[in-house]
Amino acid sequence: MYLKLVRGLRWLVWLPLLAGVLVAQEGGGAAAPSTTVDPATANAAAAVSTGAVKAERQPDLIEHLVDFSLEAFGIKNESGVNTWQHYAIALFIFAAGYVFRKGFTRLVFGGLKRLSARTETTLDDELFAALQRPVAAFIAVFGAVLSVKVLKLSVEADVARVYLQKIAFSVVVIWLLISALNTVLDHLQAVAKKKQMNVAAFMPWIKKTVISLIVIFGALMAAQQLGADVKAFLAGLGIGGLAFALAAQDTLANVFGSVVVAVDQPLRIGDYVKIGGFEGTVEDIGLRSTKLRTPGRSLVVIPNKTVAAEAVNNFSRMPQRRVDQTIGLTYGTTAEQLAAVVADIRELLTKDPEVAQDFMAVNFLNYGAFSLDIQIIYFTSNPAIQENFAVRERINFAIMRVVQARGCSFAFPTQTIEFAGEVAKRLGGGKS
Repeated sequence: MYLKLVRGLRWLVWLPLLAGVLVAQEGGGAAAPSTTVDPATANAAAAVSTGAVKAERQPDLIEHLVDFSLEAFGIKNESGVNTWQHYAIALFIFAAGYVFRKGFTRLVFGGLKRLSARTETTLDDELFAALQRPVAAFIAVFGAVLSVKVLKLSVEADVARVYLQKIAFSVVVIWLLISALNTVLDHLQAVAKKKQMNVAAFMPWIKKTVISLIVIFGALMAAQQLGADVKAFLAGLGIGGLAFALAAQDTLANVFGSVVVAVDQPLRIGDYVKIGGFEGTVEDIGLRSTKLRTPGRSLVVIPNKTVAAEAVNNFSRMPQRRVDQTIGLTYGTTAEQLAAVVADIRELLTKDPEVAQDFMAVNFLNYGAFSLDIQIIYFTSNPAIQENFAVRERINFAIMRVVQARGCSFAFPTQTIEFAGEVAKRLGGGKS
């Protein structure tokens, strides 16, 4: 947006020349003694009327060179006003600047583009292409300023020329800075997207913020050069900014939270995470909030200040996924059978290609209330939940076959009740 605005102000390049042509008549009209302006008197009048001139005006070097050149050809300007030769030289300098601009940009940037084509990165190619037009505009402004300085202007016209000259140069410099920053940030955003970095989601916001700061800083610097009281403006802006910050502290907290998320990158779009009491897949990371799609398919919107403050459990960042389960065999299982089952389960885990071999544990650990408990711990190489479930299912079927092959049975909750005495005899059909 700002780049288009600055490009739209390219007509300011012609302001110094246009101002000189429009007001040159005041300083270069009919020759008369009363129209000749003494430099000291003119500067004093300008200082009183505008406050912009604080010292005596020094003779313009360009003016002296032009007068000297005209005198060398036998053309004298005793009246000190503009002649047709002055206008012709001004037009010639302006045209020469335009031609030099074309030749300079084609020669220099053409060579730079050929050199950048040999590099691996595309940043230099994009940067040179973006800077070509602002540099050409700077040369055009410089040529226009030189052409206007050839003319003999009145005090008021010269003050207006200085103001317009500062505005034109400020616009061109801001245009150059915005073009360079815009190109660099676009390149960084493309790199971040290619590497799937979380900061890619914040690059448009970062770009707008940086360019806005450049525009504001450039406008303040230009206003300072034009004589505006920037310090008073900034003081008032600081008081207003404090009131705004107090009124929008929650919004600002979320914005700073988004910055923390972008810098630390605890999560990315597509990750399965748990934030506080919420769990789901990250669908969007915005400037104010982060959106999670829960396993129940509902959408949870969490403020970024909460994301920055809470512990984030990112399940997608696990290098492996742990499986921890216990199986129980009946108490009718013999020690030899139980040992054989444990050894067979260890063997099948060792041979499975999708089970991490750096750690696994299969042990007979407990005498349970109704079973002989075997603890099984292992890690699947792929942390993805669906792949993990597939591996667990395959291993569970293999464990069932091992238990059946050894003639054992899985235990389930049972109770044995023993009766004695008269109750037992009656239940057994005996007589008391």
